[in-house]
Amino acid sequence: MTLFRPCIDLHDGKVKQIVGGTLRDSGPGPAENFVAEQPAADFADRYRRDGLAGGHVIKLGPGNDDAAESALHAFPEGLQLGGGITPDNARRWLDAGASKVIVTSYLFEGDNLSRAHVEAMSKAVGPQHLVIDLSCRRVDDGWCVATNRWQTVTETRVTRDTLAELAPYCSEYLVHAADVEGKCEGIDQALVELLGEHSPLPCTYAGGGRSFADLELVERLSHGRVDLTFGSALDLFGGHGVRYADCVTWNQQRRPL
Repeated sequence: MTLFRPCIDLHDGKVKQIVGGTLRDSGPGPAENFVAEQPAADFADRYRRDGLAGGHVIKLGPGNDDAAESALHAFPEGLQLGGGITPDNARRWLDAGASKVIVTSYLFEGDNLSRAHVEAMSKAVGPQHLVIDLSCRRVDDGWCVATNRWQTVTETRVTRDTLAELAPYCSEYLVHAADVEGKCEGIDQALVELLGEHSPLPCTYAGGGRSFADLELVERLSHGRVDLTFGSALDLFGGHGVRYADCVTWNQQRRPL
């Protein structure tokens, strides 16, 4: 059954919703849909009180460690942590309260997936504590994983074979559809179908969600095998398409407290 998974995206120490792919190393700042006045810990505490375990905290660049730690302390073992994760720092974040760490860029050398890096990351924390992020961009005949804050499109395709190859090294997948992330223009239905059909592990999809009906759509397209994250459309983040309270009720009906 499909569940709603909450998120906390951090940029410059603040909770934000950013249009996918606009966060770059140089040039103008990212396109922001929302900047919260309250700290990350307030969102994490609300997720804890509402029984929404399994969401993710993503550090988008430097200057976010303190905010991330405060969120993890507010909901110990309830949130996954991603952003700049390597074998050298992953244990720190688990010790700080993350239930799992999320990793993408470290797994790649240039445009190619590194089996040695995958094995090192998995060994450092154990597959049970690792989420592999296969966030991707569309190419002519499918999707390729995008790293470096979705700026670099790699040669690694999101396919049945890739999902099967990486499954022994982790316990979940997280997949942002970077082309529609933050735009509230609708989910990438074909990608959700692929994940639902071929992912051997629990999988969370994010990107383009614009209405509460998208939960039902993802549940149907994936046969209940893929969870969904709402970002910019959620009223909690200033959006108008999805009520947070409805998402809490959805989860409670499927996974009673």
